[in-house]
Amino acid sequence: MAASTAPTSQTHPAALPPSVFTLPQTAQLEALYTIIRDKTTSRGDFLFYSDRIIRLLVEESLNHLPVIPKIVETPTGATYEGVGFEGKICGVSILRAGEAMEAGLREVCRSVRIGKILIQRDEETALPKLFYSKLPEDIASRYVLLLDPMLATGGSAMKAVEVLQEQGVPEERIIFINLIAAPEGLKRFCGRFPSLRVITGWIDKCLNEKSYIIPGLGDFGERRCVCCACWYSSSPTADLDIVNEESSRVTSIIALADDCHVAFKSLIRHALRQLAAFFLAEHLAKQLSL
Repeated sequence: MAASTAPTSQTHPAALPPSVFTLPQTAQLEALYTIIRDKTTSRGDFLFYSDRIIRLLVEESLNHLPVIPKIVETPTGATYEGVGFEGKICGVSILRAGEAMEAGLREVCRSVRIGKILIQRDEETALPKLFYSKLPEDIASRYVLLLDPMLATGGSAMKAVEVLQEQGVPEERIIFINLIAAPEGLKRFCGRFPSLRVITGWIDKCLNEKSYIIPGLGDFGERRCVCCACWYSSSPTADLDIVNEESSRVTSIIALADDCHVAFKSLIRHALRQLAAFFLAEHLAKQLSL
C-alpha cells in the first residue's frame, strides 16, 4: 500500500524574494520539524533532530557556491572531468544560538575556519548593537556562511551582515543559513541585501505582537543550553553528548575571554572551569545514582 503524503505546513508568501531558497519539502523534513517544535521533546532529542536539519541546511548551502572544472585521475588510471569549489569558505555564527550550528558545518566541511559575532539589543536605542566579533583575518577573500537558527525581525542578521561588509566581505559572497524564518523578517532582510542568498529550512506563518515566530519552536538557544534545563535526557549517550557540548561551549567562551583585559583573564577562566566541572559532576552523580 502506498504511503500517504502528509500535508505540509510550509508557508510560501506570494512575494517571496528570489534570493530565498528552502529545503525540499519532504515528509521526513516535516517530521523532523514536528519533533523539535513539540514542547514535550526531551533536550537530547531536540539536540539530535535539530542537528540533522542543520546538516541538511549546510549541504544545501554548498550547492550555491561557485565551482570550477577539475580533472582528476582515478585508481583505474582513467581521468575524470569533475568540478571543485572556487575559493575558500568560512562560517560565522551569530552568538549565542548560532554557535549550535557550528558542529554541523564542521561535520560537512573539515577544518573550516569559523568566526563569531555577538549582537545584543541596545537598551537605550532598542537597536541591535555589536558587542564582540572575532573573524578570520582573510575573511574578505572567503565565501561566508552566516549561521543563526531563527530569523524573526531580521535585526540581528542585518547587523551581522553590516559587520562582515565592514571587513570587506562582498554581499554576494555571503550565504545566510537558518532553520526557521518569518515572512516579515525575510522580506525586510532581503530588501536590504538583495544579492545575499538565504537558505532556510522552513518559513513559518508570521510574527505575533511580541515579534515571536508563530508557530515557531520557542527559544532555540535555551532549549539547547544545559544551563537553562532542569533535567537531562534518560539516555546515557545523550547525556554524554550534552556534557561534551557544554565543554565545547566553555572552551569557546574562554576563547572570547582571551580578548578581555589581562586583569580579568584569570578570574574568568577560573569561573568557567568551575562551571564545567559542576556540569560533569552532576552528570556523573546521575549515572551513579548518588
